[in-house]
Amino acid sequence: MKSLIKLLFSTLTLMLSLNACQVLEPQVDYQALAKASIRLGIDIAYEDNHDLYLQSAQWLGTPYRVGGTDRQGIDCSGLSRQLYRKVYGERLSRTTKKQYQEARQIYLKDLAEGDLLFFSSPASPKKVAHVGIYLKNNKFIHATTGKGVIISDLGEEYYRKHFLRAGRID
Repeated sequence: MKSLIKLLFSTLTLMLSLNACQVLEPQVDYQALAKASIRLGIDIAYEDNHDLYLQSAQWLGTPYRVGGTDRQGIDCSGLSRQLYRKVYGERLSRTTKKQYQEARQIYLKDLAEGDLLFFSSPASPKKVAHVGIYLKNNKFIHATTGKGVIISDLGEEYYRKHFLRAGRID
C-alpha cells in the first residue's frame, strides 16, 4: 500500500512539474513586423531576427551626417554601431576601419542576418570606406551620403565592384 501511494504521489508530482515547464511562445507583434516588411521591401519570416528588421525599419530614411549617431543624421559606421547595440547588445567600434578589423572574415556564401559588409570607394579601391549590415536575400541596410539610410542589393553593379569582404562579430 505504501509503495502504491508513493507511486501515485511521484506520478502526480511529475505531471505537475511537466505542466509547469511548458515553453511559452515568444510574443510577436505581427502588425509591427508587417509595417517593417513593407518599409524595408523584405518578407520577414517567423524564424528571422525580428528585432533586426524592426530596428532597421526605424532607421530607414534617416539623413546622412558625418559622425552622426542619431535619427537627426547618421553615417554608415554609426548605423552599424547603433543597430548592433540595440539588436545584439554588442558595442562596435565607432569607425568603419575598426569595425573591419574587429569582424572575423566570412565567405559570401556563409552570410547570415546581421553580418557586416565592407566596401571600398572609387577613390581608394583597396581601402575600407563603407559598412552595411546584411539582412537577407542579398539585401543590406546602410547609410549613404546621397540618400541617407537605405536598403540596397549586393547584386547592384556599384556594390559588386566595391565589395571588399563580409565579416561576423563573434
